Amino acid sequence: MRKGLFYGLLFTSPAILGFIIFTLGPMIASLVLSLTDYNVFKAHTSFVGIDHYSKMFSGEDELFYKSLGITFYFVILRVPAVIIVSFAIALLLNLNVRGRALFRTIIYLPSIVPAVASAMIWMWLLNPDLGLANSVLSWLHLPTSNWLYSEGSVIPSVVLTTLWGIGGTVIIFLAGLSGIPKPYYEAIDVDGGGWYSKLRHITIPMVTPTIFFNTIMTIIGSFQVFNEAYILTQGGPNNQSLFYVFYLWRTGFRDTEMGYASALAWVLFIIILFFTFIVFKTSKSWVHYEGGERT
Repeated sequence: MRKGLFYGLLFTSPAILGFIIFTLGPMIASLVLSLTDYNVFKAHTSFVGIDHYSKMFSGEDELFYKSLGITFYFVILRVPAVIIVSFAIALLLNLNVRGRALFRTIIYLPSIVPAVASAMIWMWLLNPDLGLANSVLSWLHLPTSNWLYSEGSVIPSVVLTTLWGIGGTVIIFLAGLSGIPKPYYEAIDVDGGGWYSKLRHITIPMVTPTIFFNTIMTIIGSFQVFNEAYILTQGGPNNQSLFYVFYLWRTGFRDTEMGYASALAWVLFIIILFFTFIVFKTSKSWVHYEGGERT
């Protein structure tokens, strides 16, 4: 028993040490720094207690609530869009048609394109004057948009650009769909049911564990959105795309207020932890596992 425990710890030690050194250690350090006025250009660091948190929640820092509201708006738009679009594409790619492997590859490829390259493509596509999107809309005699350059449309436009990289989510849905036993669909055929009956009574209930996983990962990723704000909008126009993580980065690395940025990071951690917990708790009523087990 002791020998097995020794070898178990030996082979898991790289992962354990990696977590302690690169995750747990920095988290504890940031918690300590959030209680100080640490600044990389200051010779001395003083303990300020919960002053940073008081500054945030008292409304003294107006950009805190603004960035938080913008991020919540983004999450509300993006999470359903990613789940619904990814699931719909996965259903199409799961059909037994010629060239299915090629279509799956085409859908997945954008998710491995570097973020900067993707951003440059979208900046050209959504250019109000010369972009392909407005050119197509004009050709169809439809209203055009300022996309990323308008306060009202910048967040939906950023959501649109993030749908470019949903290939990984689609692949996970495909894995879930491939695990559905064929006899279930054959039973629907025997009863005279159509595609809607299969979707409602077989596909969706059997894929709820996959939907649950993708929802959790999409929520976490949406709260941590950064690349789009940094590359596409720089928080503009008029701070209307000032996402929380971009504001955190700007506070820590541009304004060099590392103590306050650490406090912002811990608030984000608690928010993500809260919403993850809510999804886990509510999953008992809608996530179904084969054999009757639930989360």
